[in-house]
Amino acid sequence: MVLPGRSGTHLLDCAARGRRLEEGKTAIRNMWAQAGTATLVSTGSVDGGRLTRQCARCPRSIESPCARTWKGTDMVQLSKQSEVRPDITKTRLNSLTGMRMLAAIGVFAFHALCTTVFASKDWQMMPVRGRYADLFWQGNWASVSFFFLLSGFVLTWSMRPGDTTTTFWRRRIFKIWPNHLLTFVAAVILFVGVSKMAFDLKAAVLNATLLHSFFPQLEIWTSFNSVSWSLSNEAFFYFLFPFLIRYIGRIRPERLWLWAGVVVAAILAVPLIATLLPGGPYQPWTQSAHLQFWFTSKFPPVRLLEFVLGIILARIVITGRKIPLGLGGATALTVLAYVAGPHLPLTYPQVAATVIPLSLVILAAASDDVAGRKNWLGSRVMVWLGEVSFAFYMCHLLVLIYGPQLLGNRSYGTPVAIGVIALLFLTALGVAALMFHLVESPIMRRFATSRRRARLARNGAPPPPLPDLPLASTSSSPPAGNDDV
Repeated sequence: MVLPGRSGTHLLDCAARGRRLEEGKTAIRNMWAQAGTATLVSTGSVDGGRLTRQCARCPRSIESPCARTWKGTDMVQLSKQSEVRPDITKTRLNSLTGMRMLAAIGVFAFHALCTTVFASKDWQMMPVRGRYADLFWQGNWASVSFFFLLSGFVLTWSMRPGDTTTTFWRRRIFKIWPNHLLTFVAAVILFVGVSKMAFDLKAAVLNATLLHSFFPQLEIWTSFNSVSWSLSNEAFFYFLFPFLIRYIGRIRPERLWLWAGVVVAAILAVPLIATLLPGGPYQPWTQSAHLQFWFTSKFPPVRLLEFVLGIILARIVITGRKIPLGLGGATALTVLAYVAGPHLPLTYPQVAATVIPLSLVILAAASDDVAGRKNWLGSRVMVWLGEVSFAFYMCHLLVLIYGPQLLGNRSYGTPVAIGVIALLFLTALGVAALMFHLVESPIMRRFATSRRRARLARNGAPPPPLPDLPLASTSSSPPAGNDDV
């Protein structure tokens, strides 16, 4: 039997001193109701009237189970009668899935206004933001930050029992690389074959291997399908996740909010650190010098902070910590940060301006899903849009670049331009649906899990142990649809 925290030791001492068992039962139930409980596994033994049970998820350390020894043979019955907190990680996070498409639309709108579809300068993002384009500027940075936070959250939420580093990496490779390589090849054909641009072998190799965001040169991290810079960051996150979760999983539940604050403080310090870098040419559309902009918003080790924060946020929900704001309050705070962001100095708008409210939105939405509170974000249509959002993100920029060329590469008055942008959005959505249903999903079903392990799982047999370090697991099974970027 395992009790959370130091009070468990106190109760153990009380039981050892001979206090009434019923009194102990009541106290244990009350503790579980307040702090959650560990899940008991079958590695128990009785030795000389002393029953030993080991927990599968200790609040002190996910990786290193702890054991408590209780006197008396009635403890097994006590464990069966106790009110154990259910495994909430089996809950589908439909609201967060739906939010993914909203974030993807934020990026699409920014890139759409970087084109010359609108004849009016008021609707153009570059070289200087127009007054209407300015309304969509903050949405791009907030959307990408949301993706990075959500990535750490969802990967922690959907960890599988018996996962190893190898099996985790396998799933992530087959999740992101097929769509990346497909759009990379399409970009090479379009840029080199249609636009007659020179083929840069170095940039191509770095892009294909998702290493290009580590390089500050604009021609490298924006090469080919330039939105893939974020996938370069994600690949770095995935590589580190099996190691990060071992340490973050050891944080005591009551200290999770403290550590979340530490990470947020580090994010807020990044723009100040960026000022120590060499200046360089000023970019009006980023409000910063190029090198500072790259360091703040593209450099994978810096963006790792958001991913780590997402992991901590997931543990806050899993361990039942108190969430300070509901979805309405968190959304209102996000809108306030969205409006204020463009007016902040340095590179604060790129990440720091919205990281706190976006974190609260994720916490509130996940808590609503766990509690069964439904909203329009979790509707069937929004969930489907969220599922195809990754493919949409990967193909939308190519559609925005070459779609207008098919229409004569003209600029239009505002009403017609809005219609053209809507047409391009629907085109990108159609291409994304094809990519999702014909490429992404079939490859994940076929290759994300080895044939042997998949066959054993279908037959109900446990998978064979692998010669690898297991991931710290916090769930008994992954909820479908939650294992996405």
